[in-house]
Amino acid sequence: MKILVTAATTLEIQPFLHFLEHNSQRVSNHKYRLSVCEIDVLIAGIGMMHTAYSLGRYLSLHTPHVAIQAGIGGTFRKDWPLGSVVAIEKEYLADLGAEDNDQFKDLFDINLWQPDQTPFTGISLVNNFCAWPLPVELPAATGVSVNLVSGSAPTIARLEAKYQPEVESMEGAAFHYACLEQNIPFLQLRSLSNYVEIRDKSKWQIPQAVKSLNETLTHTVQQLAEHYSVAIKNF
Repeated sequence: MKILVTAATTLEIQPFLHFLEHNSQRVSNHKYRLSVCEIDVLIAGIGMMHTAYSLGRYLSLHTPHVAIQAGIGGTFRKDWPLGSVVAIEKEYLADLGAEDNDQFKDLFDINLWQPDQTPFTGISLVNNFCAWPLPVELPAATGVSVNLVSGSAPTIARLEAKYQPEVESMEGAAFHYACLEQNIPFLQLRSLSNYVEIRDKSKWQIPQAVKSLNETLTHTVQQLAEHYSVAIKNF
């Protein structure tokens, strides 16, 4: 069974890579074997452009049975503690469109895309988790993907009014789009490193977010390896 684990940067999944180095067989560069599973690790780069290119190149050569994107991100939910991990259920492309005087209009608003145009559900990229082989026990969240990380009150207010997001990242929509188009069961894991507010890095909790992200990622991959091992024995 083939598992793809992708992240924007090595920093975000360094503890997971350490786990693989000490608990699995290294097959080749960025490829490991854990139980009956072959795990490919893809460091895709920061932002949707890098992610789309890296995933497109990878998926033209490989067809994983499941794919996991792991990363840190900001949250709009002040009632969610930093360091907690969520599973992104749906993603909006939140800054692709046009400015119309003082209004932002996305590609659906200006009729360049149509709602429910494949692979969209409405105007979002939805993971209903129905094809994922394990129960998803994390909170399900709504994400927005942006090229410019939000750090001003007007931008934050616009995003909240238009999309009601809970999490912000720079790569999630590209991952959802690729997996939906290729019919690959997928899971986007986001650990909350900061609140989406006027930028103040002194409040960010990146080390804790990375720690909890990698604990969840490692546990998820171990569960998948066990699941597939049992499935093969019972075949």
